[in-house]
Amino acid sequence: MFLSSLRLANFRNYHDQQVNFDGQKTILLGNNAQGKSNLLESVELLSTLKSHRIKGDRDLILQGQNIAQVKGNLQRIYSNYELGIIFRLVGRKEISLNGETLKKQIDFIGVLNTVEFSSLDLDLVRGSPEFRRDWIDNLLIQIEPVYDYILHKYNHILRQRNYLLKQMRMGQNHRENDKLQLTLWNKQLSEEGSRVTRRRARAIKRIAPIAQKWHNNISGNTEILTINYNPNVTWSEDDPEKVQQAFLEKLAENETTEINQGSTIVGPHRDEIELIINETLARFYGSQGQQRTLVLALKLAELELIETVVGEPPVLLLDDVLAELDPYRQNQLLETIGDRFQTLITTTHLSCFDANWLKNSQILSVERGKITNFATKF
Repeated sequence: MFLSSLRLANFRNYHDQQVNFDGQKTILLGNNAQGKSNLLESVELLSTLKSHRIKGDRDLILQGQNIAQVKGNLQRIYSNYELGIIFRLVGRKEISLNGETLKKQIDFIGVLNTVEFSSLDLDLVRGSPEFRRDWIDNLLIQIEPVYDYILHKYNHILRQRNYLLKQMRMGQNHRENDKLQLTLWNKQLSEEGSRVTRRRARAIKRIAPIAQKWHNNISGNTEILTINYNPNVTWSEDDPEKVQQAFLEKLAENETTEINQGSTIVGPHRDEIELIINETLARFYGSQGQQRTLVLALKLAELELIETVVGEPPVLLLDDVLAELDPYRQNQLLETIGDRFQTLITTTHLSCFDANWLKNSQILSVERGKITNFATKF
C-alpha cells in the first residue's frame, strides 16, 4: 500500500498543508517541535483512529479553531481510497471513506495499515503492563479490525461494572438489587473478556516466533527472546464456554475483595505480557541498547505479520528513532526497510543516512507547521 498524499487543516500546528509523497522513502527533516511528529500522528489516526500521544481529540485542533481535518489518499493493490477525519472541539469526530460519511468505525479501520516506531516505544520493555497490553491491542486492531469493537465493548462493560461496585462499596443501593445487577454484569464481562483474552493469546502465538527470528538476527544469536502471555484469568483451552466459565469462577472468588475496593480486579485489563531475554525479564535485563534491540525486533515482527495477514506491506512510521539506535542497529533497520515498505521517517539531521538512502529519498523540510521540499545534492 502507498499513501500518495496527505492534507492537514487546523491540525496540531498545521493551518493548511498539502503533502504529496513521490516515493517509497520520505525523510521529514527539521528541528524539534516543528511538526514532524504531528504529521506522523495524522497518518496513525487515519490508520487506527487512535494516537499514542493523547487520550482525547481536543489537543489535535489548532488553537483558536473549532475543527480540524485530516485527509489521505491511499493506493492499494485492488483499489484506491480517500480517508478523512474531522475533529470537533464540541461534538464527536466524523469519519469518511471515499467521500461517504461512515457510522461505524469498523468500516474505516484497517483500510490503511501502519506500524509506528518512536522513542516512546522503549516503554514497551521498561514500562508498566499497560504499555504491553496497548501494544498487542493495537496490533490486533490492524490485523483484525473487529477487535476494536470488541475491546471498546469490553471497556464499556468494565466501566459500568466499576460504577456498580463503587455504589455497593458505599452501600447506596438495595443489596438484593445490587447482587442481581452484578450477576448480569459478570455474565457480560466474562463473554467479552473471553473474546479479548483469546484473541490476545492467538496474536502472541503468531508474532512471538517472528520477533524471535528478528531478535536472533540483530543480536547475532547471542540472546534468546521469549514472549509469554500471562492472562489475569488463566485458561488452557481456546473454547469460548470454558474461558467464560473460568472468568465467572474467578469473579465469584474475588467478589468480596472487588466490592471492598470498588473496582474490578478480574479480567484482561490486568493481563501481563512478559518479554524475556535469556530467562530474565527484559525490563531488568542489560543495557538500553539491548532493550532497543528487543523493541526493534518487535516492530520488525509487526511489519512482517501485518504484511502476511493483509497481503500488502504496511506503511512504516519512524519518529526520530535513528538517533536512539547505535550505528549497527541503524543499518539493520535501514537495510530491512529497503524499498519494501513506504517509510516516513523524521530526523533532526541527515548524518544517520548513507548517500544511497539520501539519493533515493524524498526529503521534506518541516518548520513551524510548514512543509517544503529540501533541495540539495548528494
